[in-house]
Amino acid sequence: MLLKIYETLLKHFGPQAWWPVRGKANPVYEICVGAILTQNTAWANVEKALDNLIKINMLEPKKILATPDKKLQKLIRPAGFFNQKAERLKIFSRFFLDNPKPTREQLLALKGIGPETADSIMLYAFDRPHFVIDAYTRRVFSRLGLVKGADYEELQRFFEENLPKKVSLYKEYHALIVELAKTYCKKIPQCGKCPLKSVCEYNMKSMGK
Repeated sequence: MLLKIYETLLKHFGPQAWWPVRGKANPVYEICVGAILTQNTAWANVEKALDNLIKINMLEPKKILATPDKKLQKLIRPAGFFNQKAERLKIFSRFFLDNPKPTREQLLALKGIGPETADSIMLYAFDRPHFVIDAYTRRVFSRLGLVKGADYEELQRFFEENLPKKVSLYKEYHALIVELAKTYCKKIPQCGKCPLKSVCEYNMKSMGK
């Protein structure tokens, strides 16, 4: 079922080519920074913050560490929670310099990095097969009727045990889920043109089937 859903989404939306990297200087570090900045905000806001850093050639760990807190907070302000995120960026940047190939466990030990952020970093920055679970994934697959009240680790196992363990597949699948949730499976769903409406429990119930 999971692979059929993936194939349907890929046919409908086409390849998503995630993670979107905006600069060229240090793409691995940029992905990590983006994963931290996107906590509790929309990606469009993260892009504004990243652009602020890229414009002044500051998207490097040593430069982030050398930047006064107030200046860094101002630069990343579009991403929201800028005081908190500035602190987390400095903590991560120090860690990044000392750990060029981190483990998931090391990331989870850092202040402000939970499972979703850690897995985004592992998958998109370091090409390690960890399926990312976010609010979009929960919304889509609970409406489909495939998961009910699972915690993060349980939902992640559901994907990883039922899909080939391929980094490229995990990346594309997660990106397609995000696109589906933003286009059709919104907080107030727009089921009419959704490519998964024929297999969606929520849609069938709403139609009285």
